[in-house]
Amino acid sequence: MHRIGIIVVGILLALIILASTLFVVDQRQFAVVYALGEIKDVVSEPGLKFKLPAPLQNVVVLDRRTQTLDSPESKPIFTAEKKSLVIDWLLKWRITDPKLFIRNLGTDMRNAENRLSPIVQAALNEEVTRRTVGAVLSTEREKVMQGIISRLSDDAKSFGIEIVDVRIKRVDFSVNITDAVYRRMQSERQRVANELRSQGTAEGEKIRADADRQREIIVAEAYRDAQKLKGDGDAKASALYSDAFGRDPQFAQFYRSLEAYRSTFRSKSDVMVVDPSSDFFKAMRGAGTGGK
Repeated sequence: MHRIGIIVVGILLALIILASTLFVVDQRQFAVVYALGEIKDVVSEPGLKFKLPAPLQNVVVLDRRTQTLDSPESKPIFTAEKKSLVIDWLLKWRITDPKLFIRNLGTDMRNAENRLSPIVQAALNEEVTRRTVGAVLSTEREKVMQGIISRLSDDAKSFGIEIVDVRIKRVDFSVNITDAVYRRMQSERQRVANELRSQGTAEGEKIRADADRQREIIVAEAYRDAQKLKGDGDAKASALYSDAFGRDPQFAQFYRSLEAYRSTFRSKSDVMVVDPSSDFFKAMRGAGTGGK
C-alpha cells in the first residue's frame, strides 16, 4: 500500500508538472514567455504551446485587438482667432511589438492609456491652435485628425504600438463663450420678436384707421341716402296733405287741431294753463259753440 501511494503521488506530481508546461494562446492575444525575468519568446500563433515549468518560465498574455481610448477630460483649446473650444476625441490603437511594449509600458494596458492621453492632447492642441473655428468644425476637420496621427506615429512606434485612427467626437465652445453665444442669440431673437410686434401693431393701427374711415364713409353715405329718402317722403307727404287739405279745408283744420292736442297732451302729468275761449280749444268746443 505504501508503495502504491508513492506511485500515485508521483503520477500526480508528473501531471502537475506537465500541466505547468502547457498553455493555450488565443487568436486575440499575444503570449509573452519569460525566462527568469527576461523575455524569452513572443507567441502570436494560436494553439496549444509548451514551456518550461514555473518558475523557470512564465507566460504573460497581452490583448492584440484594437483598443479604444476616449479623452479623459475636456480642456479648453484656443484657436488661431483666440476662441476657446472644448474638444472630445477618440483614439484607436493596437500592440504591434509586444517586447517593446512591455519594456516601455509594462504589461498593464492602462499604462499605455495614461502615456498616450497627454501626447494626443498635446498634438491636438498644436493642430487646433493653427486653425480657425470654422476650419476645425468643417473645412479642415479631417486634416486635424490626420495631423494628430502623424504627430503620434513616432511616439507610438517607440511604445511598440500602432495608431489605427483618431476621431474628433465633439467640438463645442467653452462654458463662458457658450453662455455669451446663447445670450446673443436670445437678444437677436428678442429683437426680431420686438420688430415683428412693432410691425404688427403698426399694421393693426393702419387696418383700424382704414376700417374707421370706411365706417365713417358708409355711415355718412347712409345718412345722406336716408335724408334724401326722408326728404322725398316728406315732399310726397306734404303734396298728399296739400292735395287732401285743399279738397276739404275745414277737415284739414280739424285734423291739425287733433294733431296739436295729441302732441300737447302726450303725458297725463302734463299741466297747461290756457284760456278755454282761445282758438286752441276751438275744435273741442264744437262747431255750435265757435263764438262763445
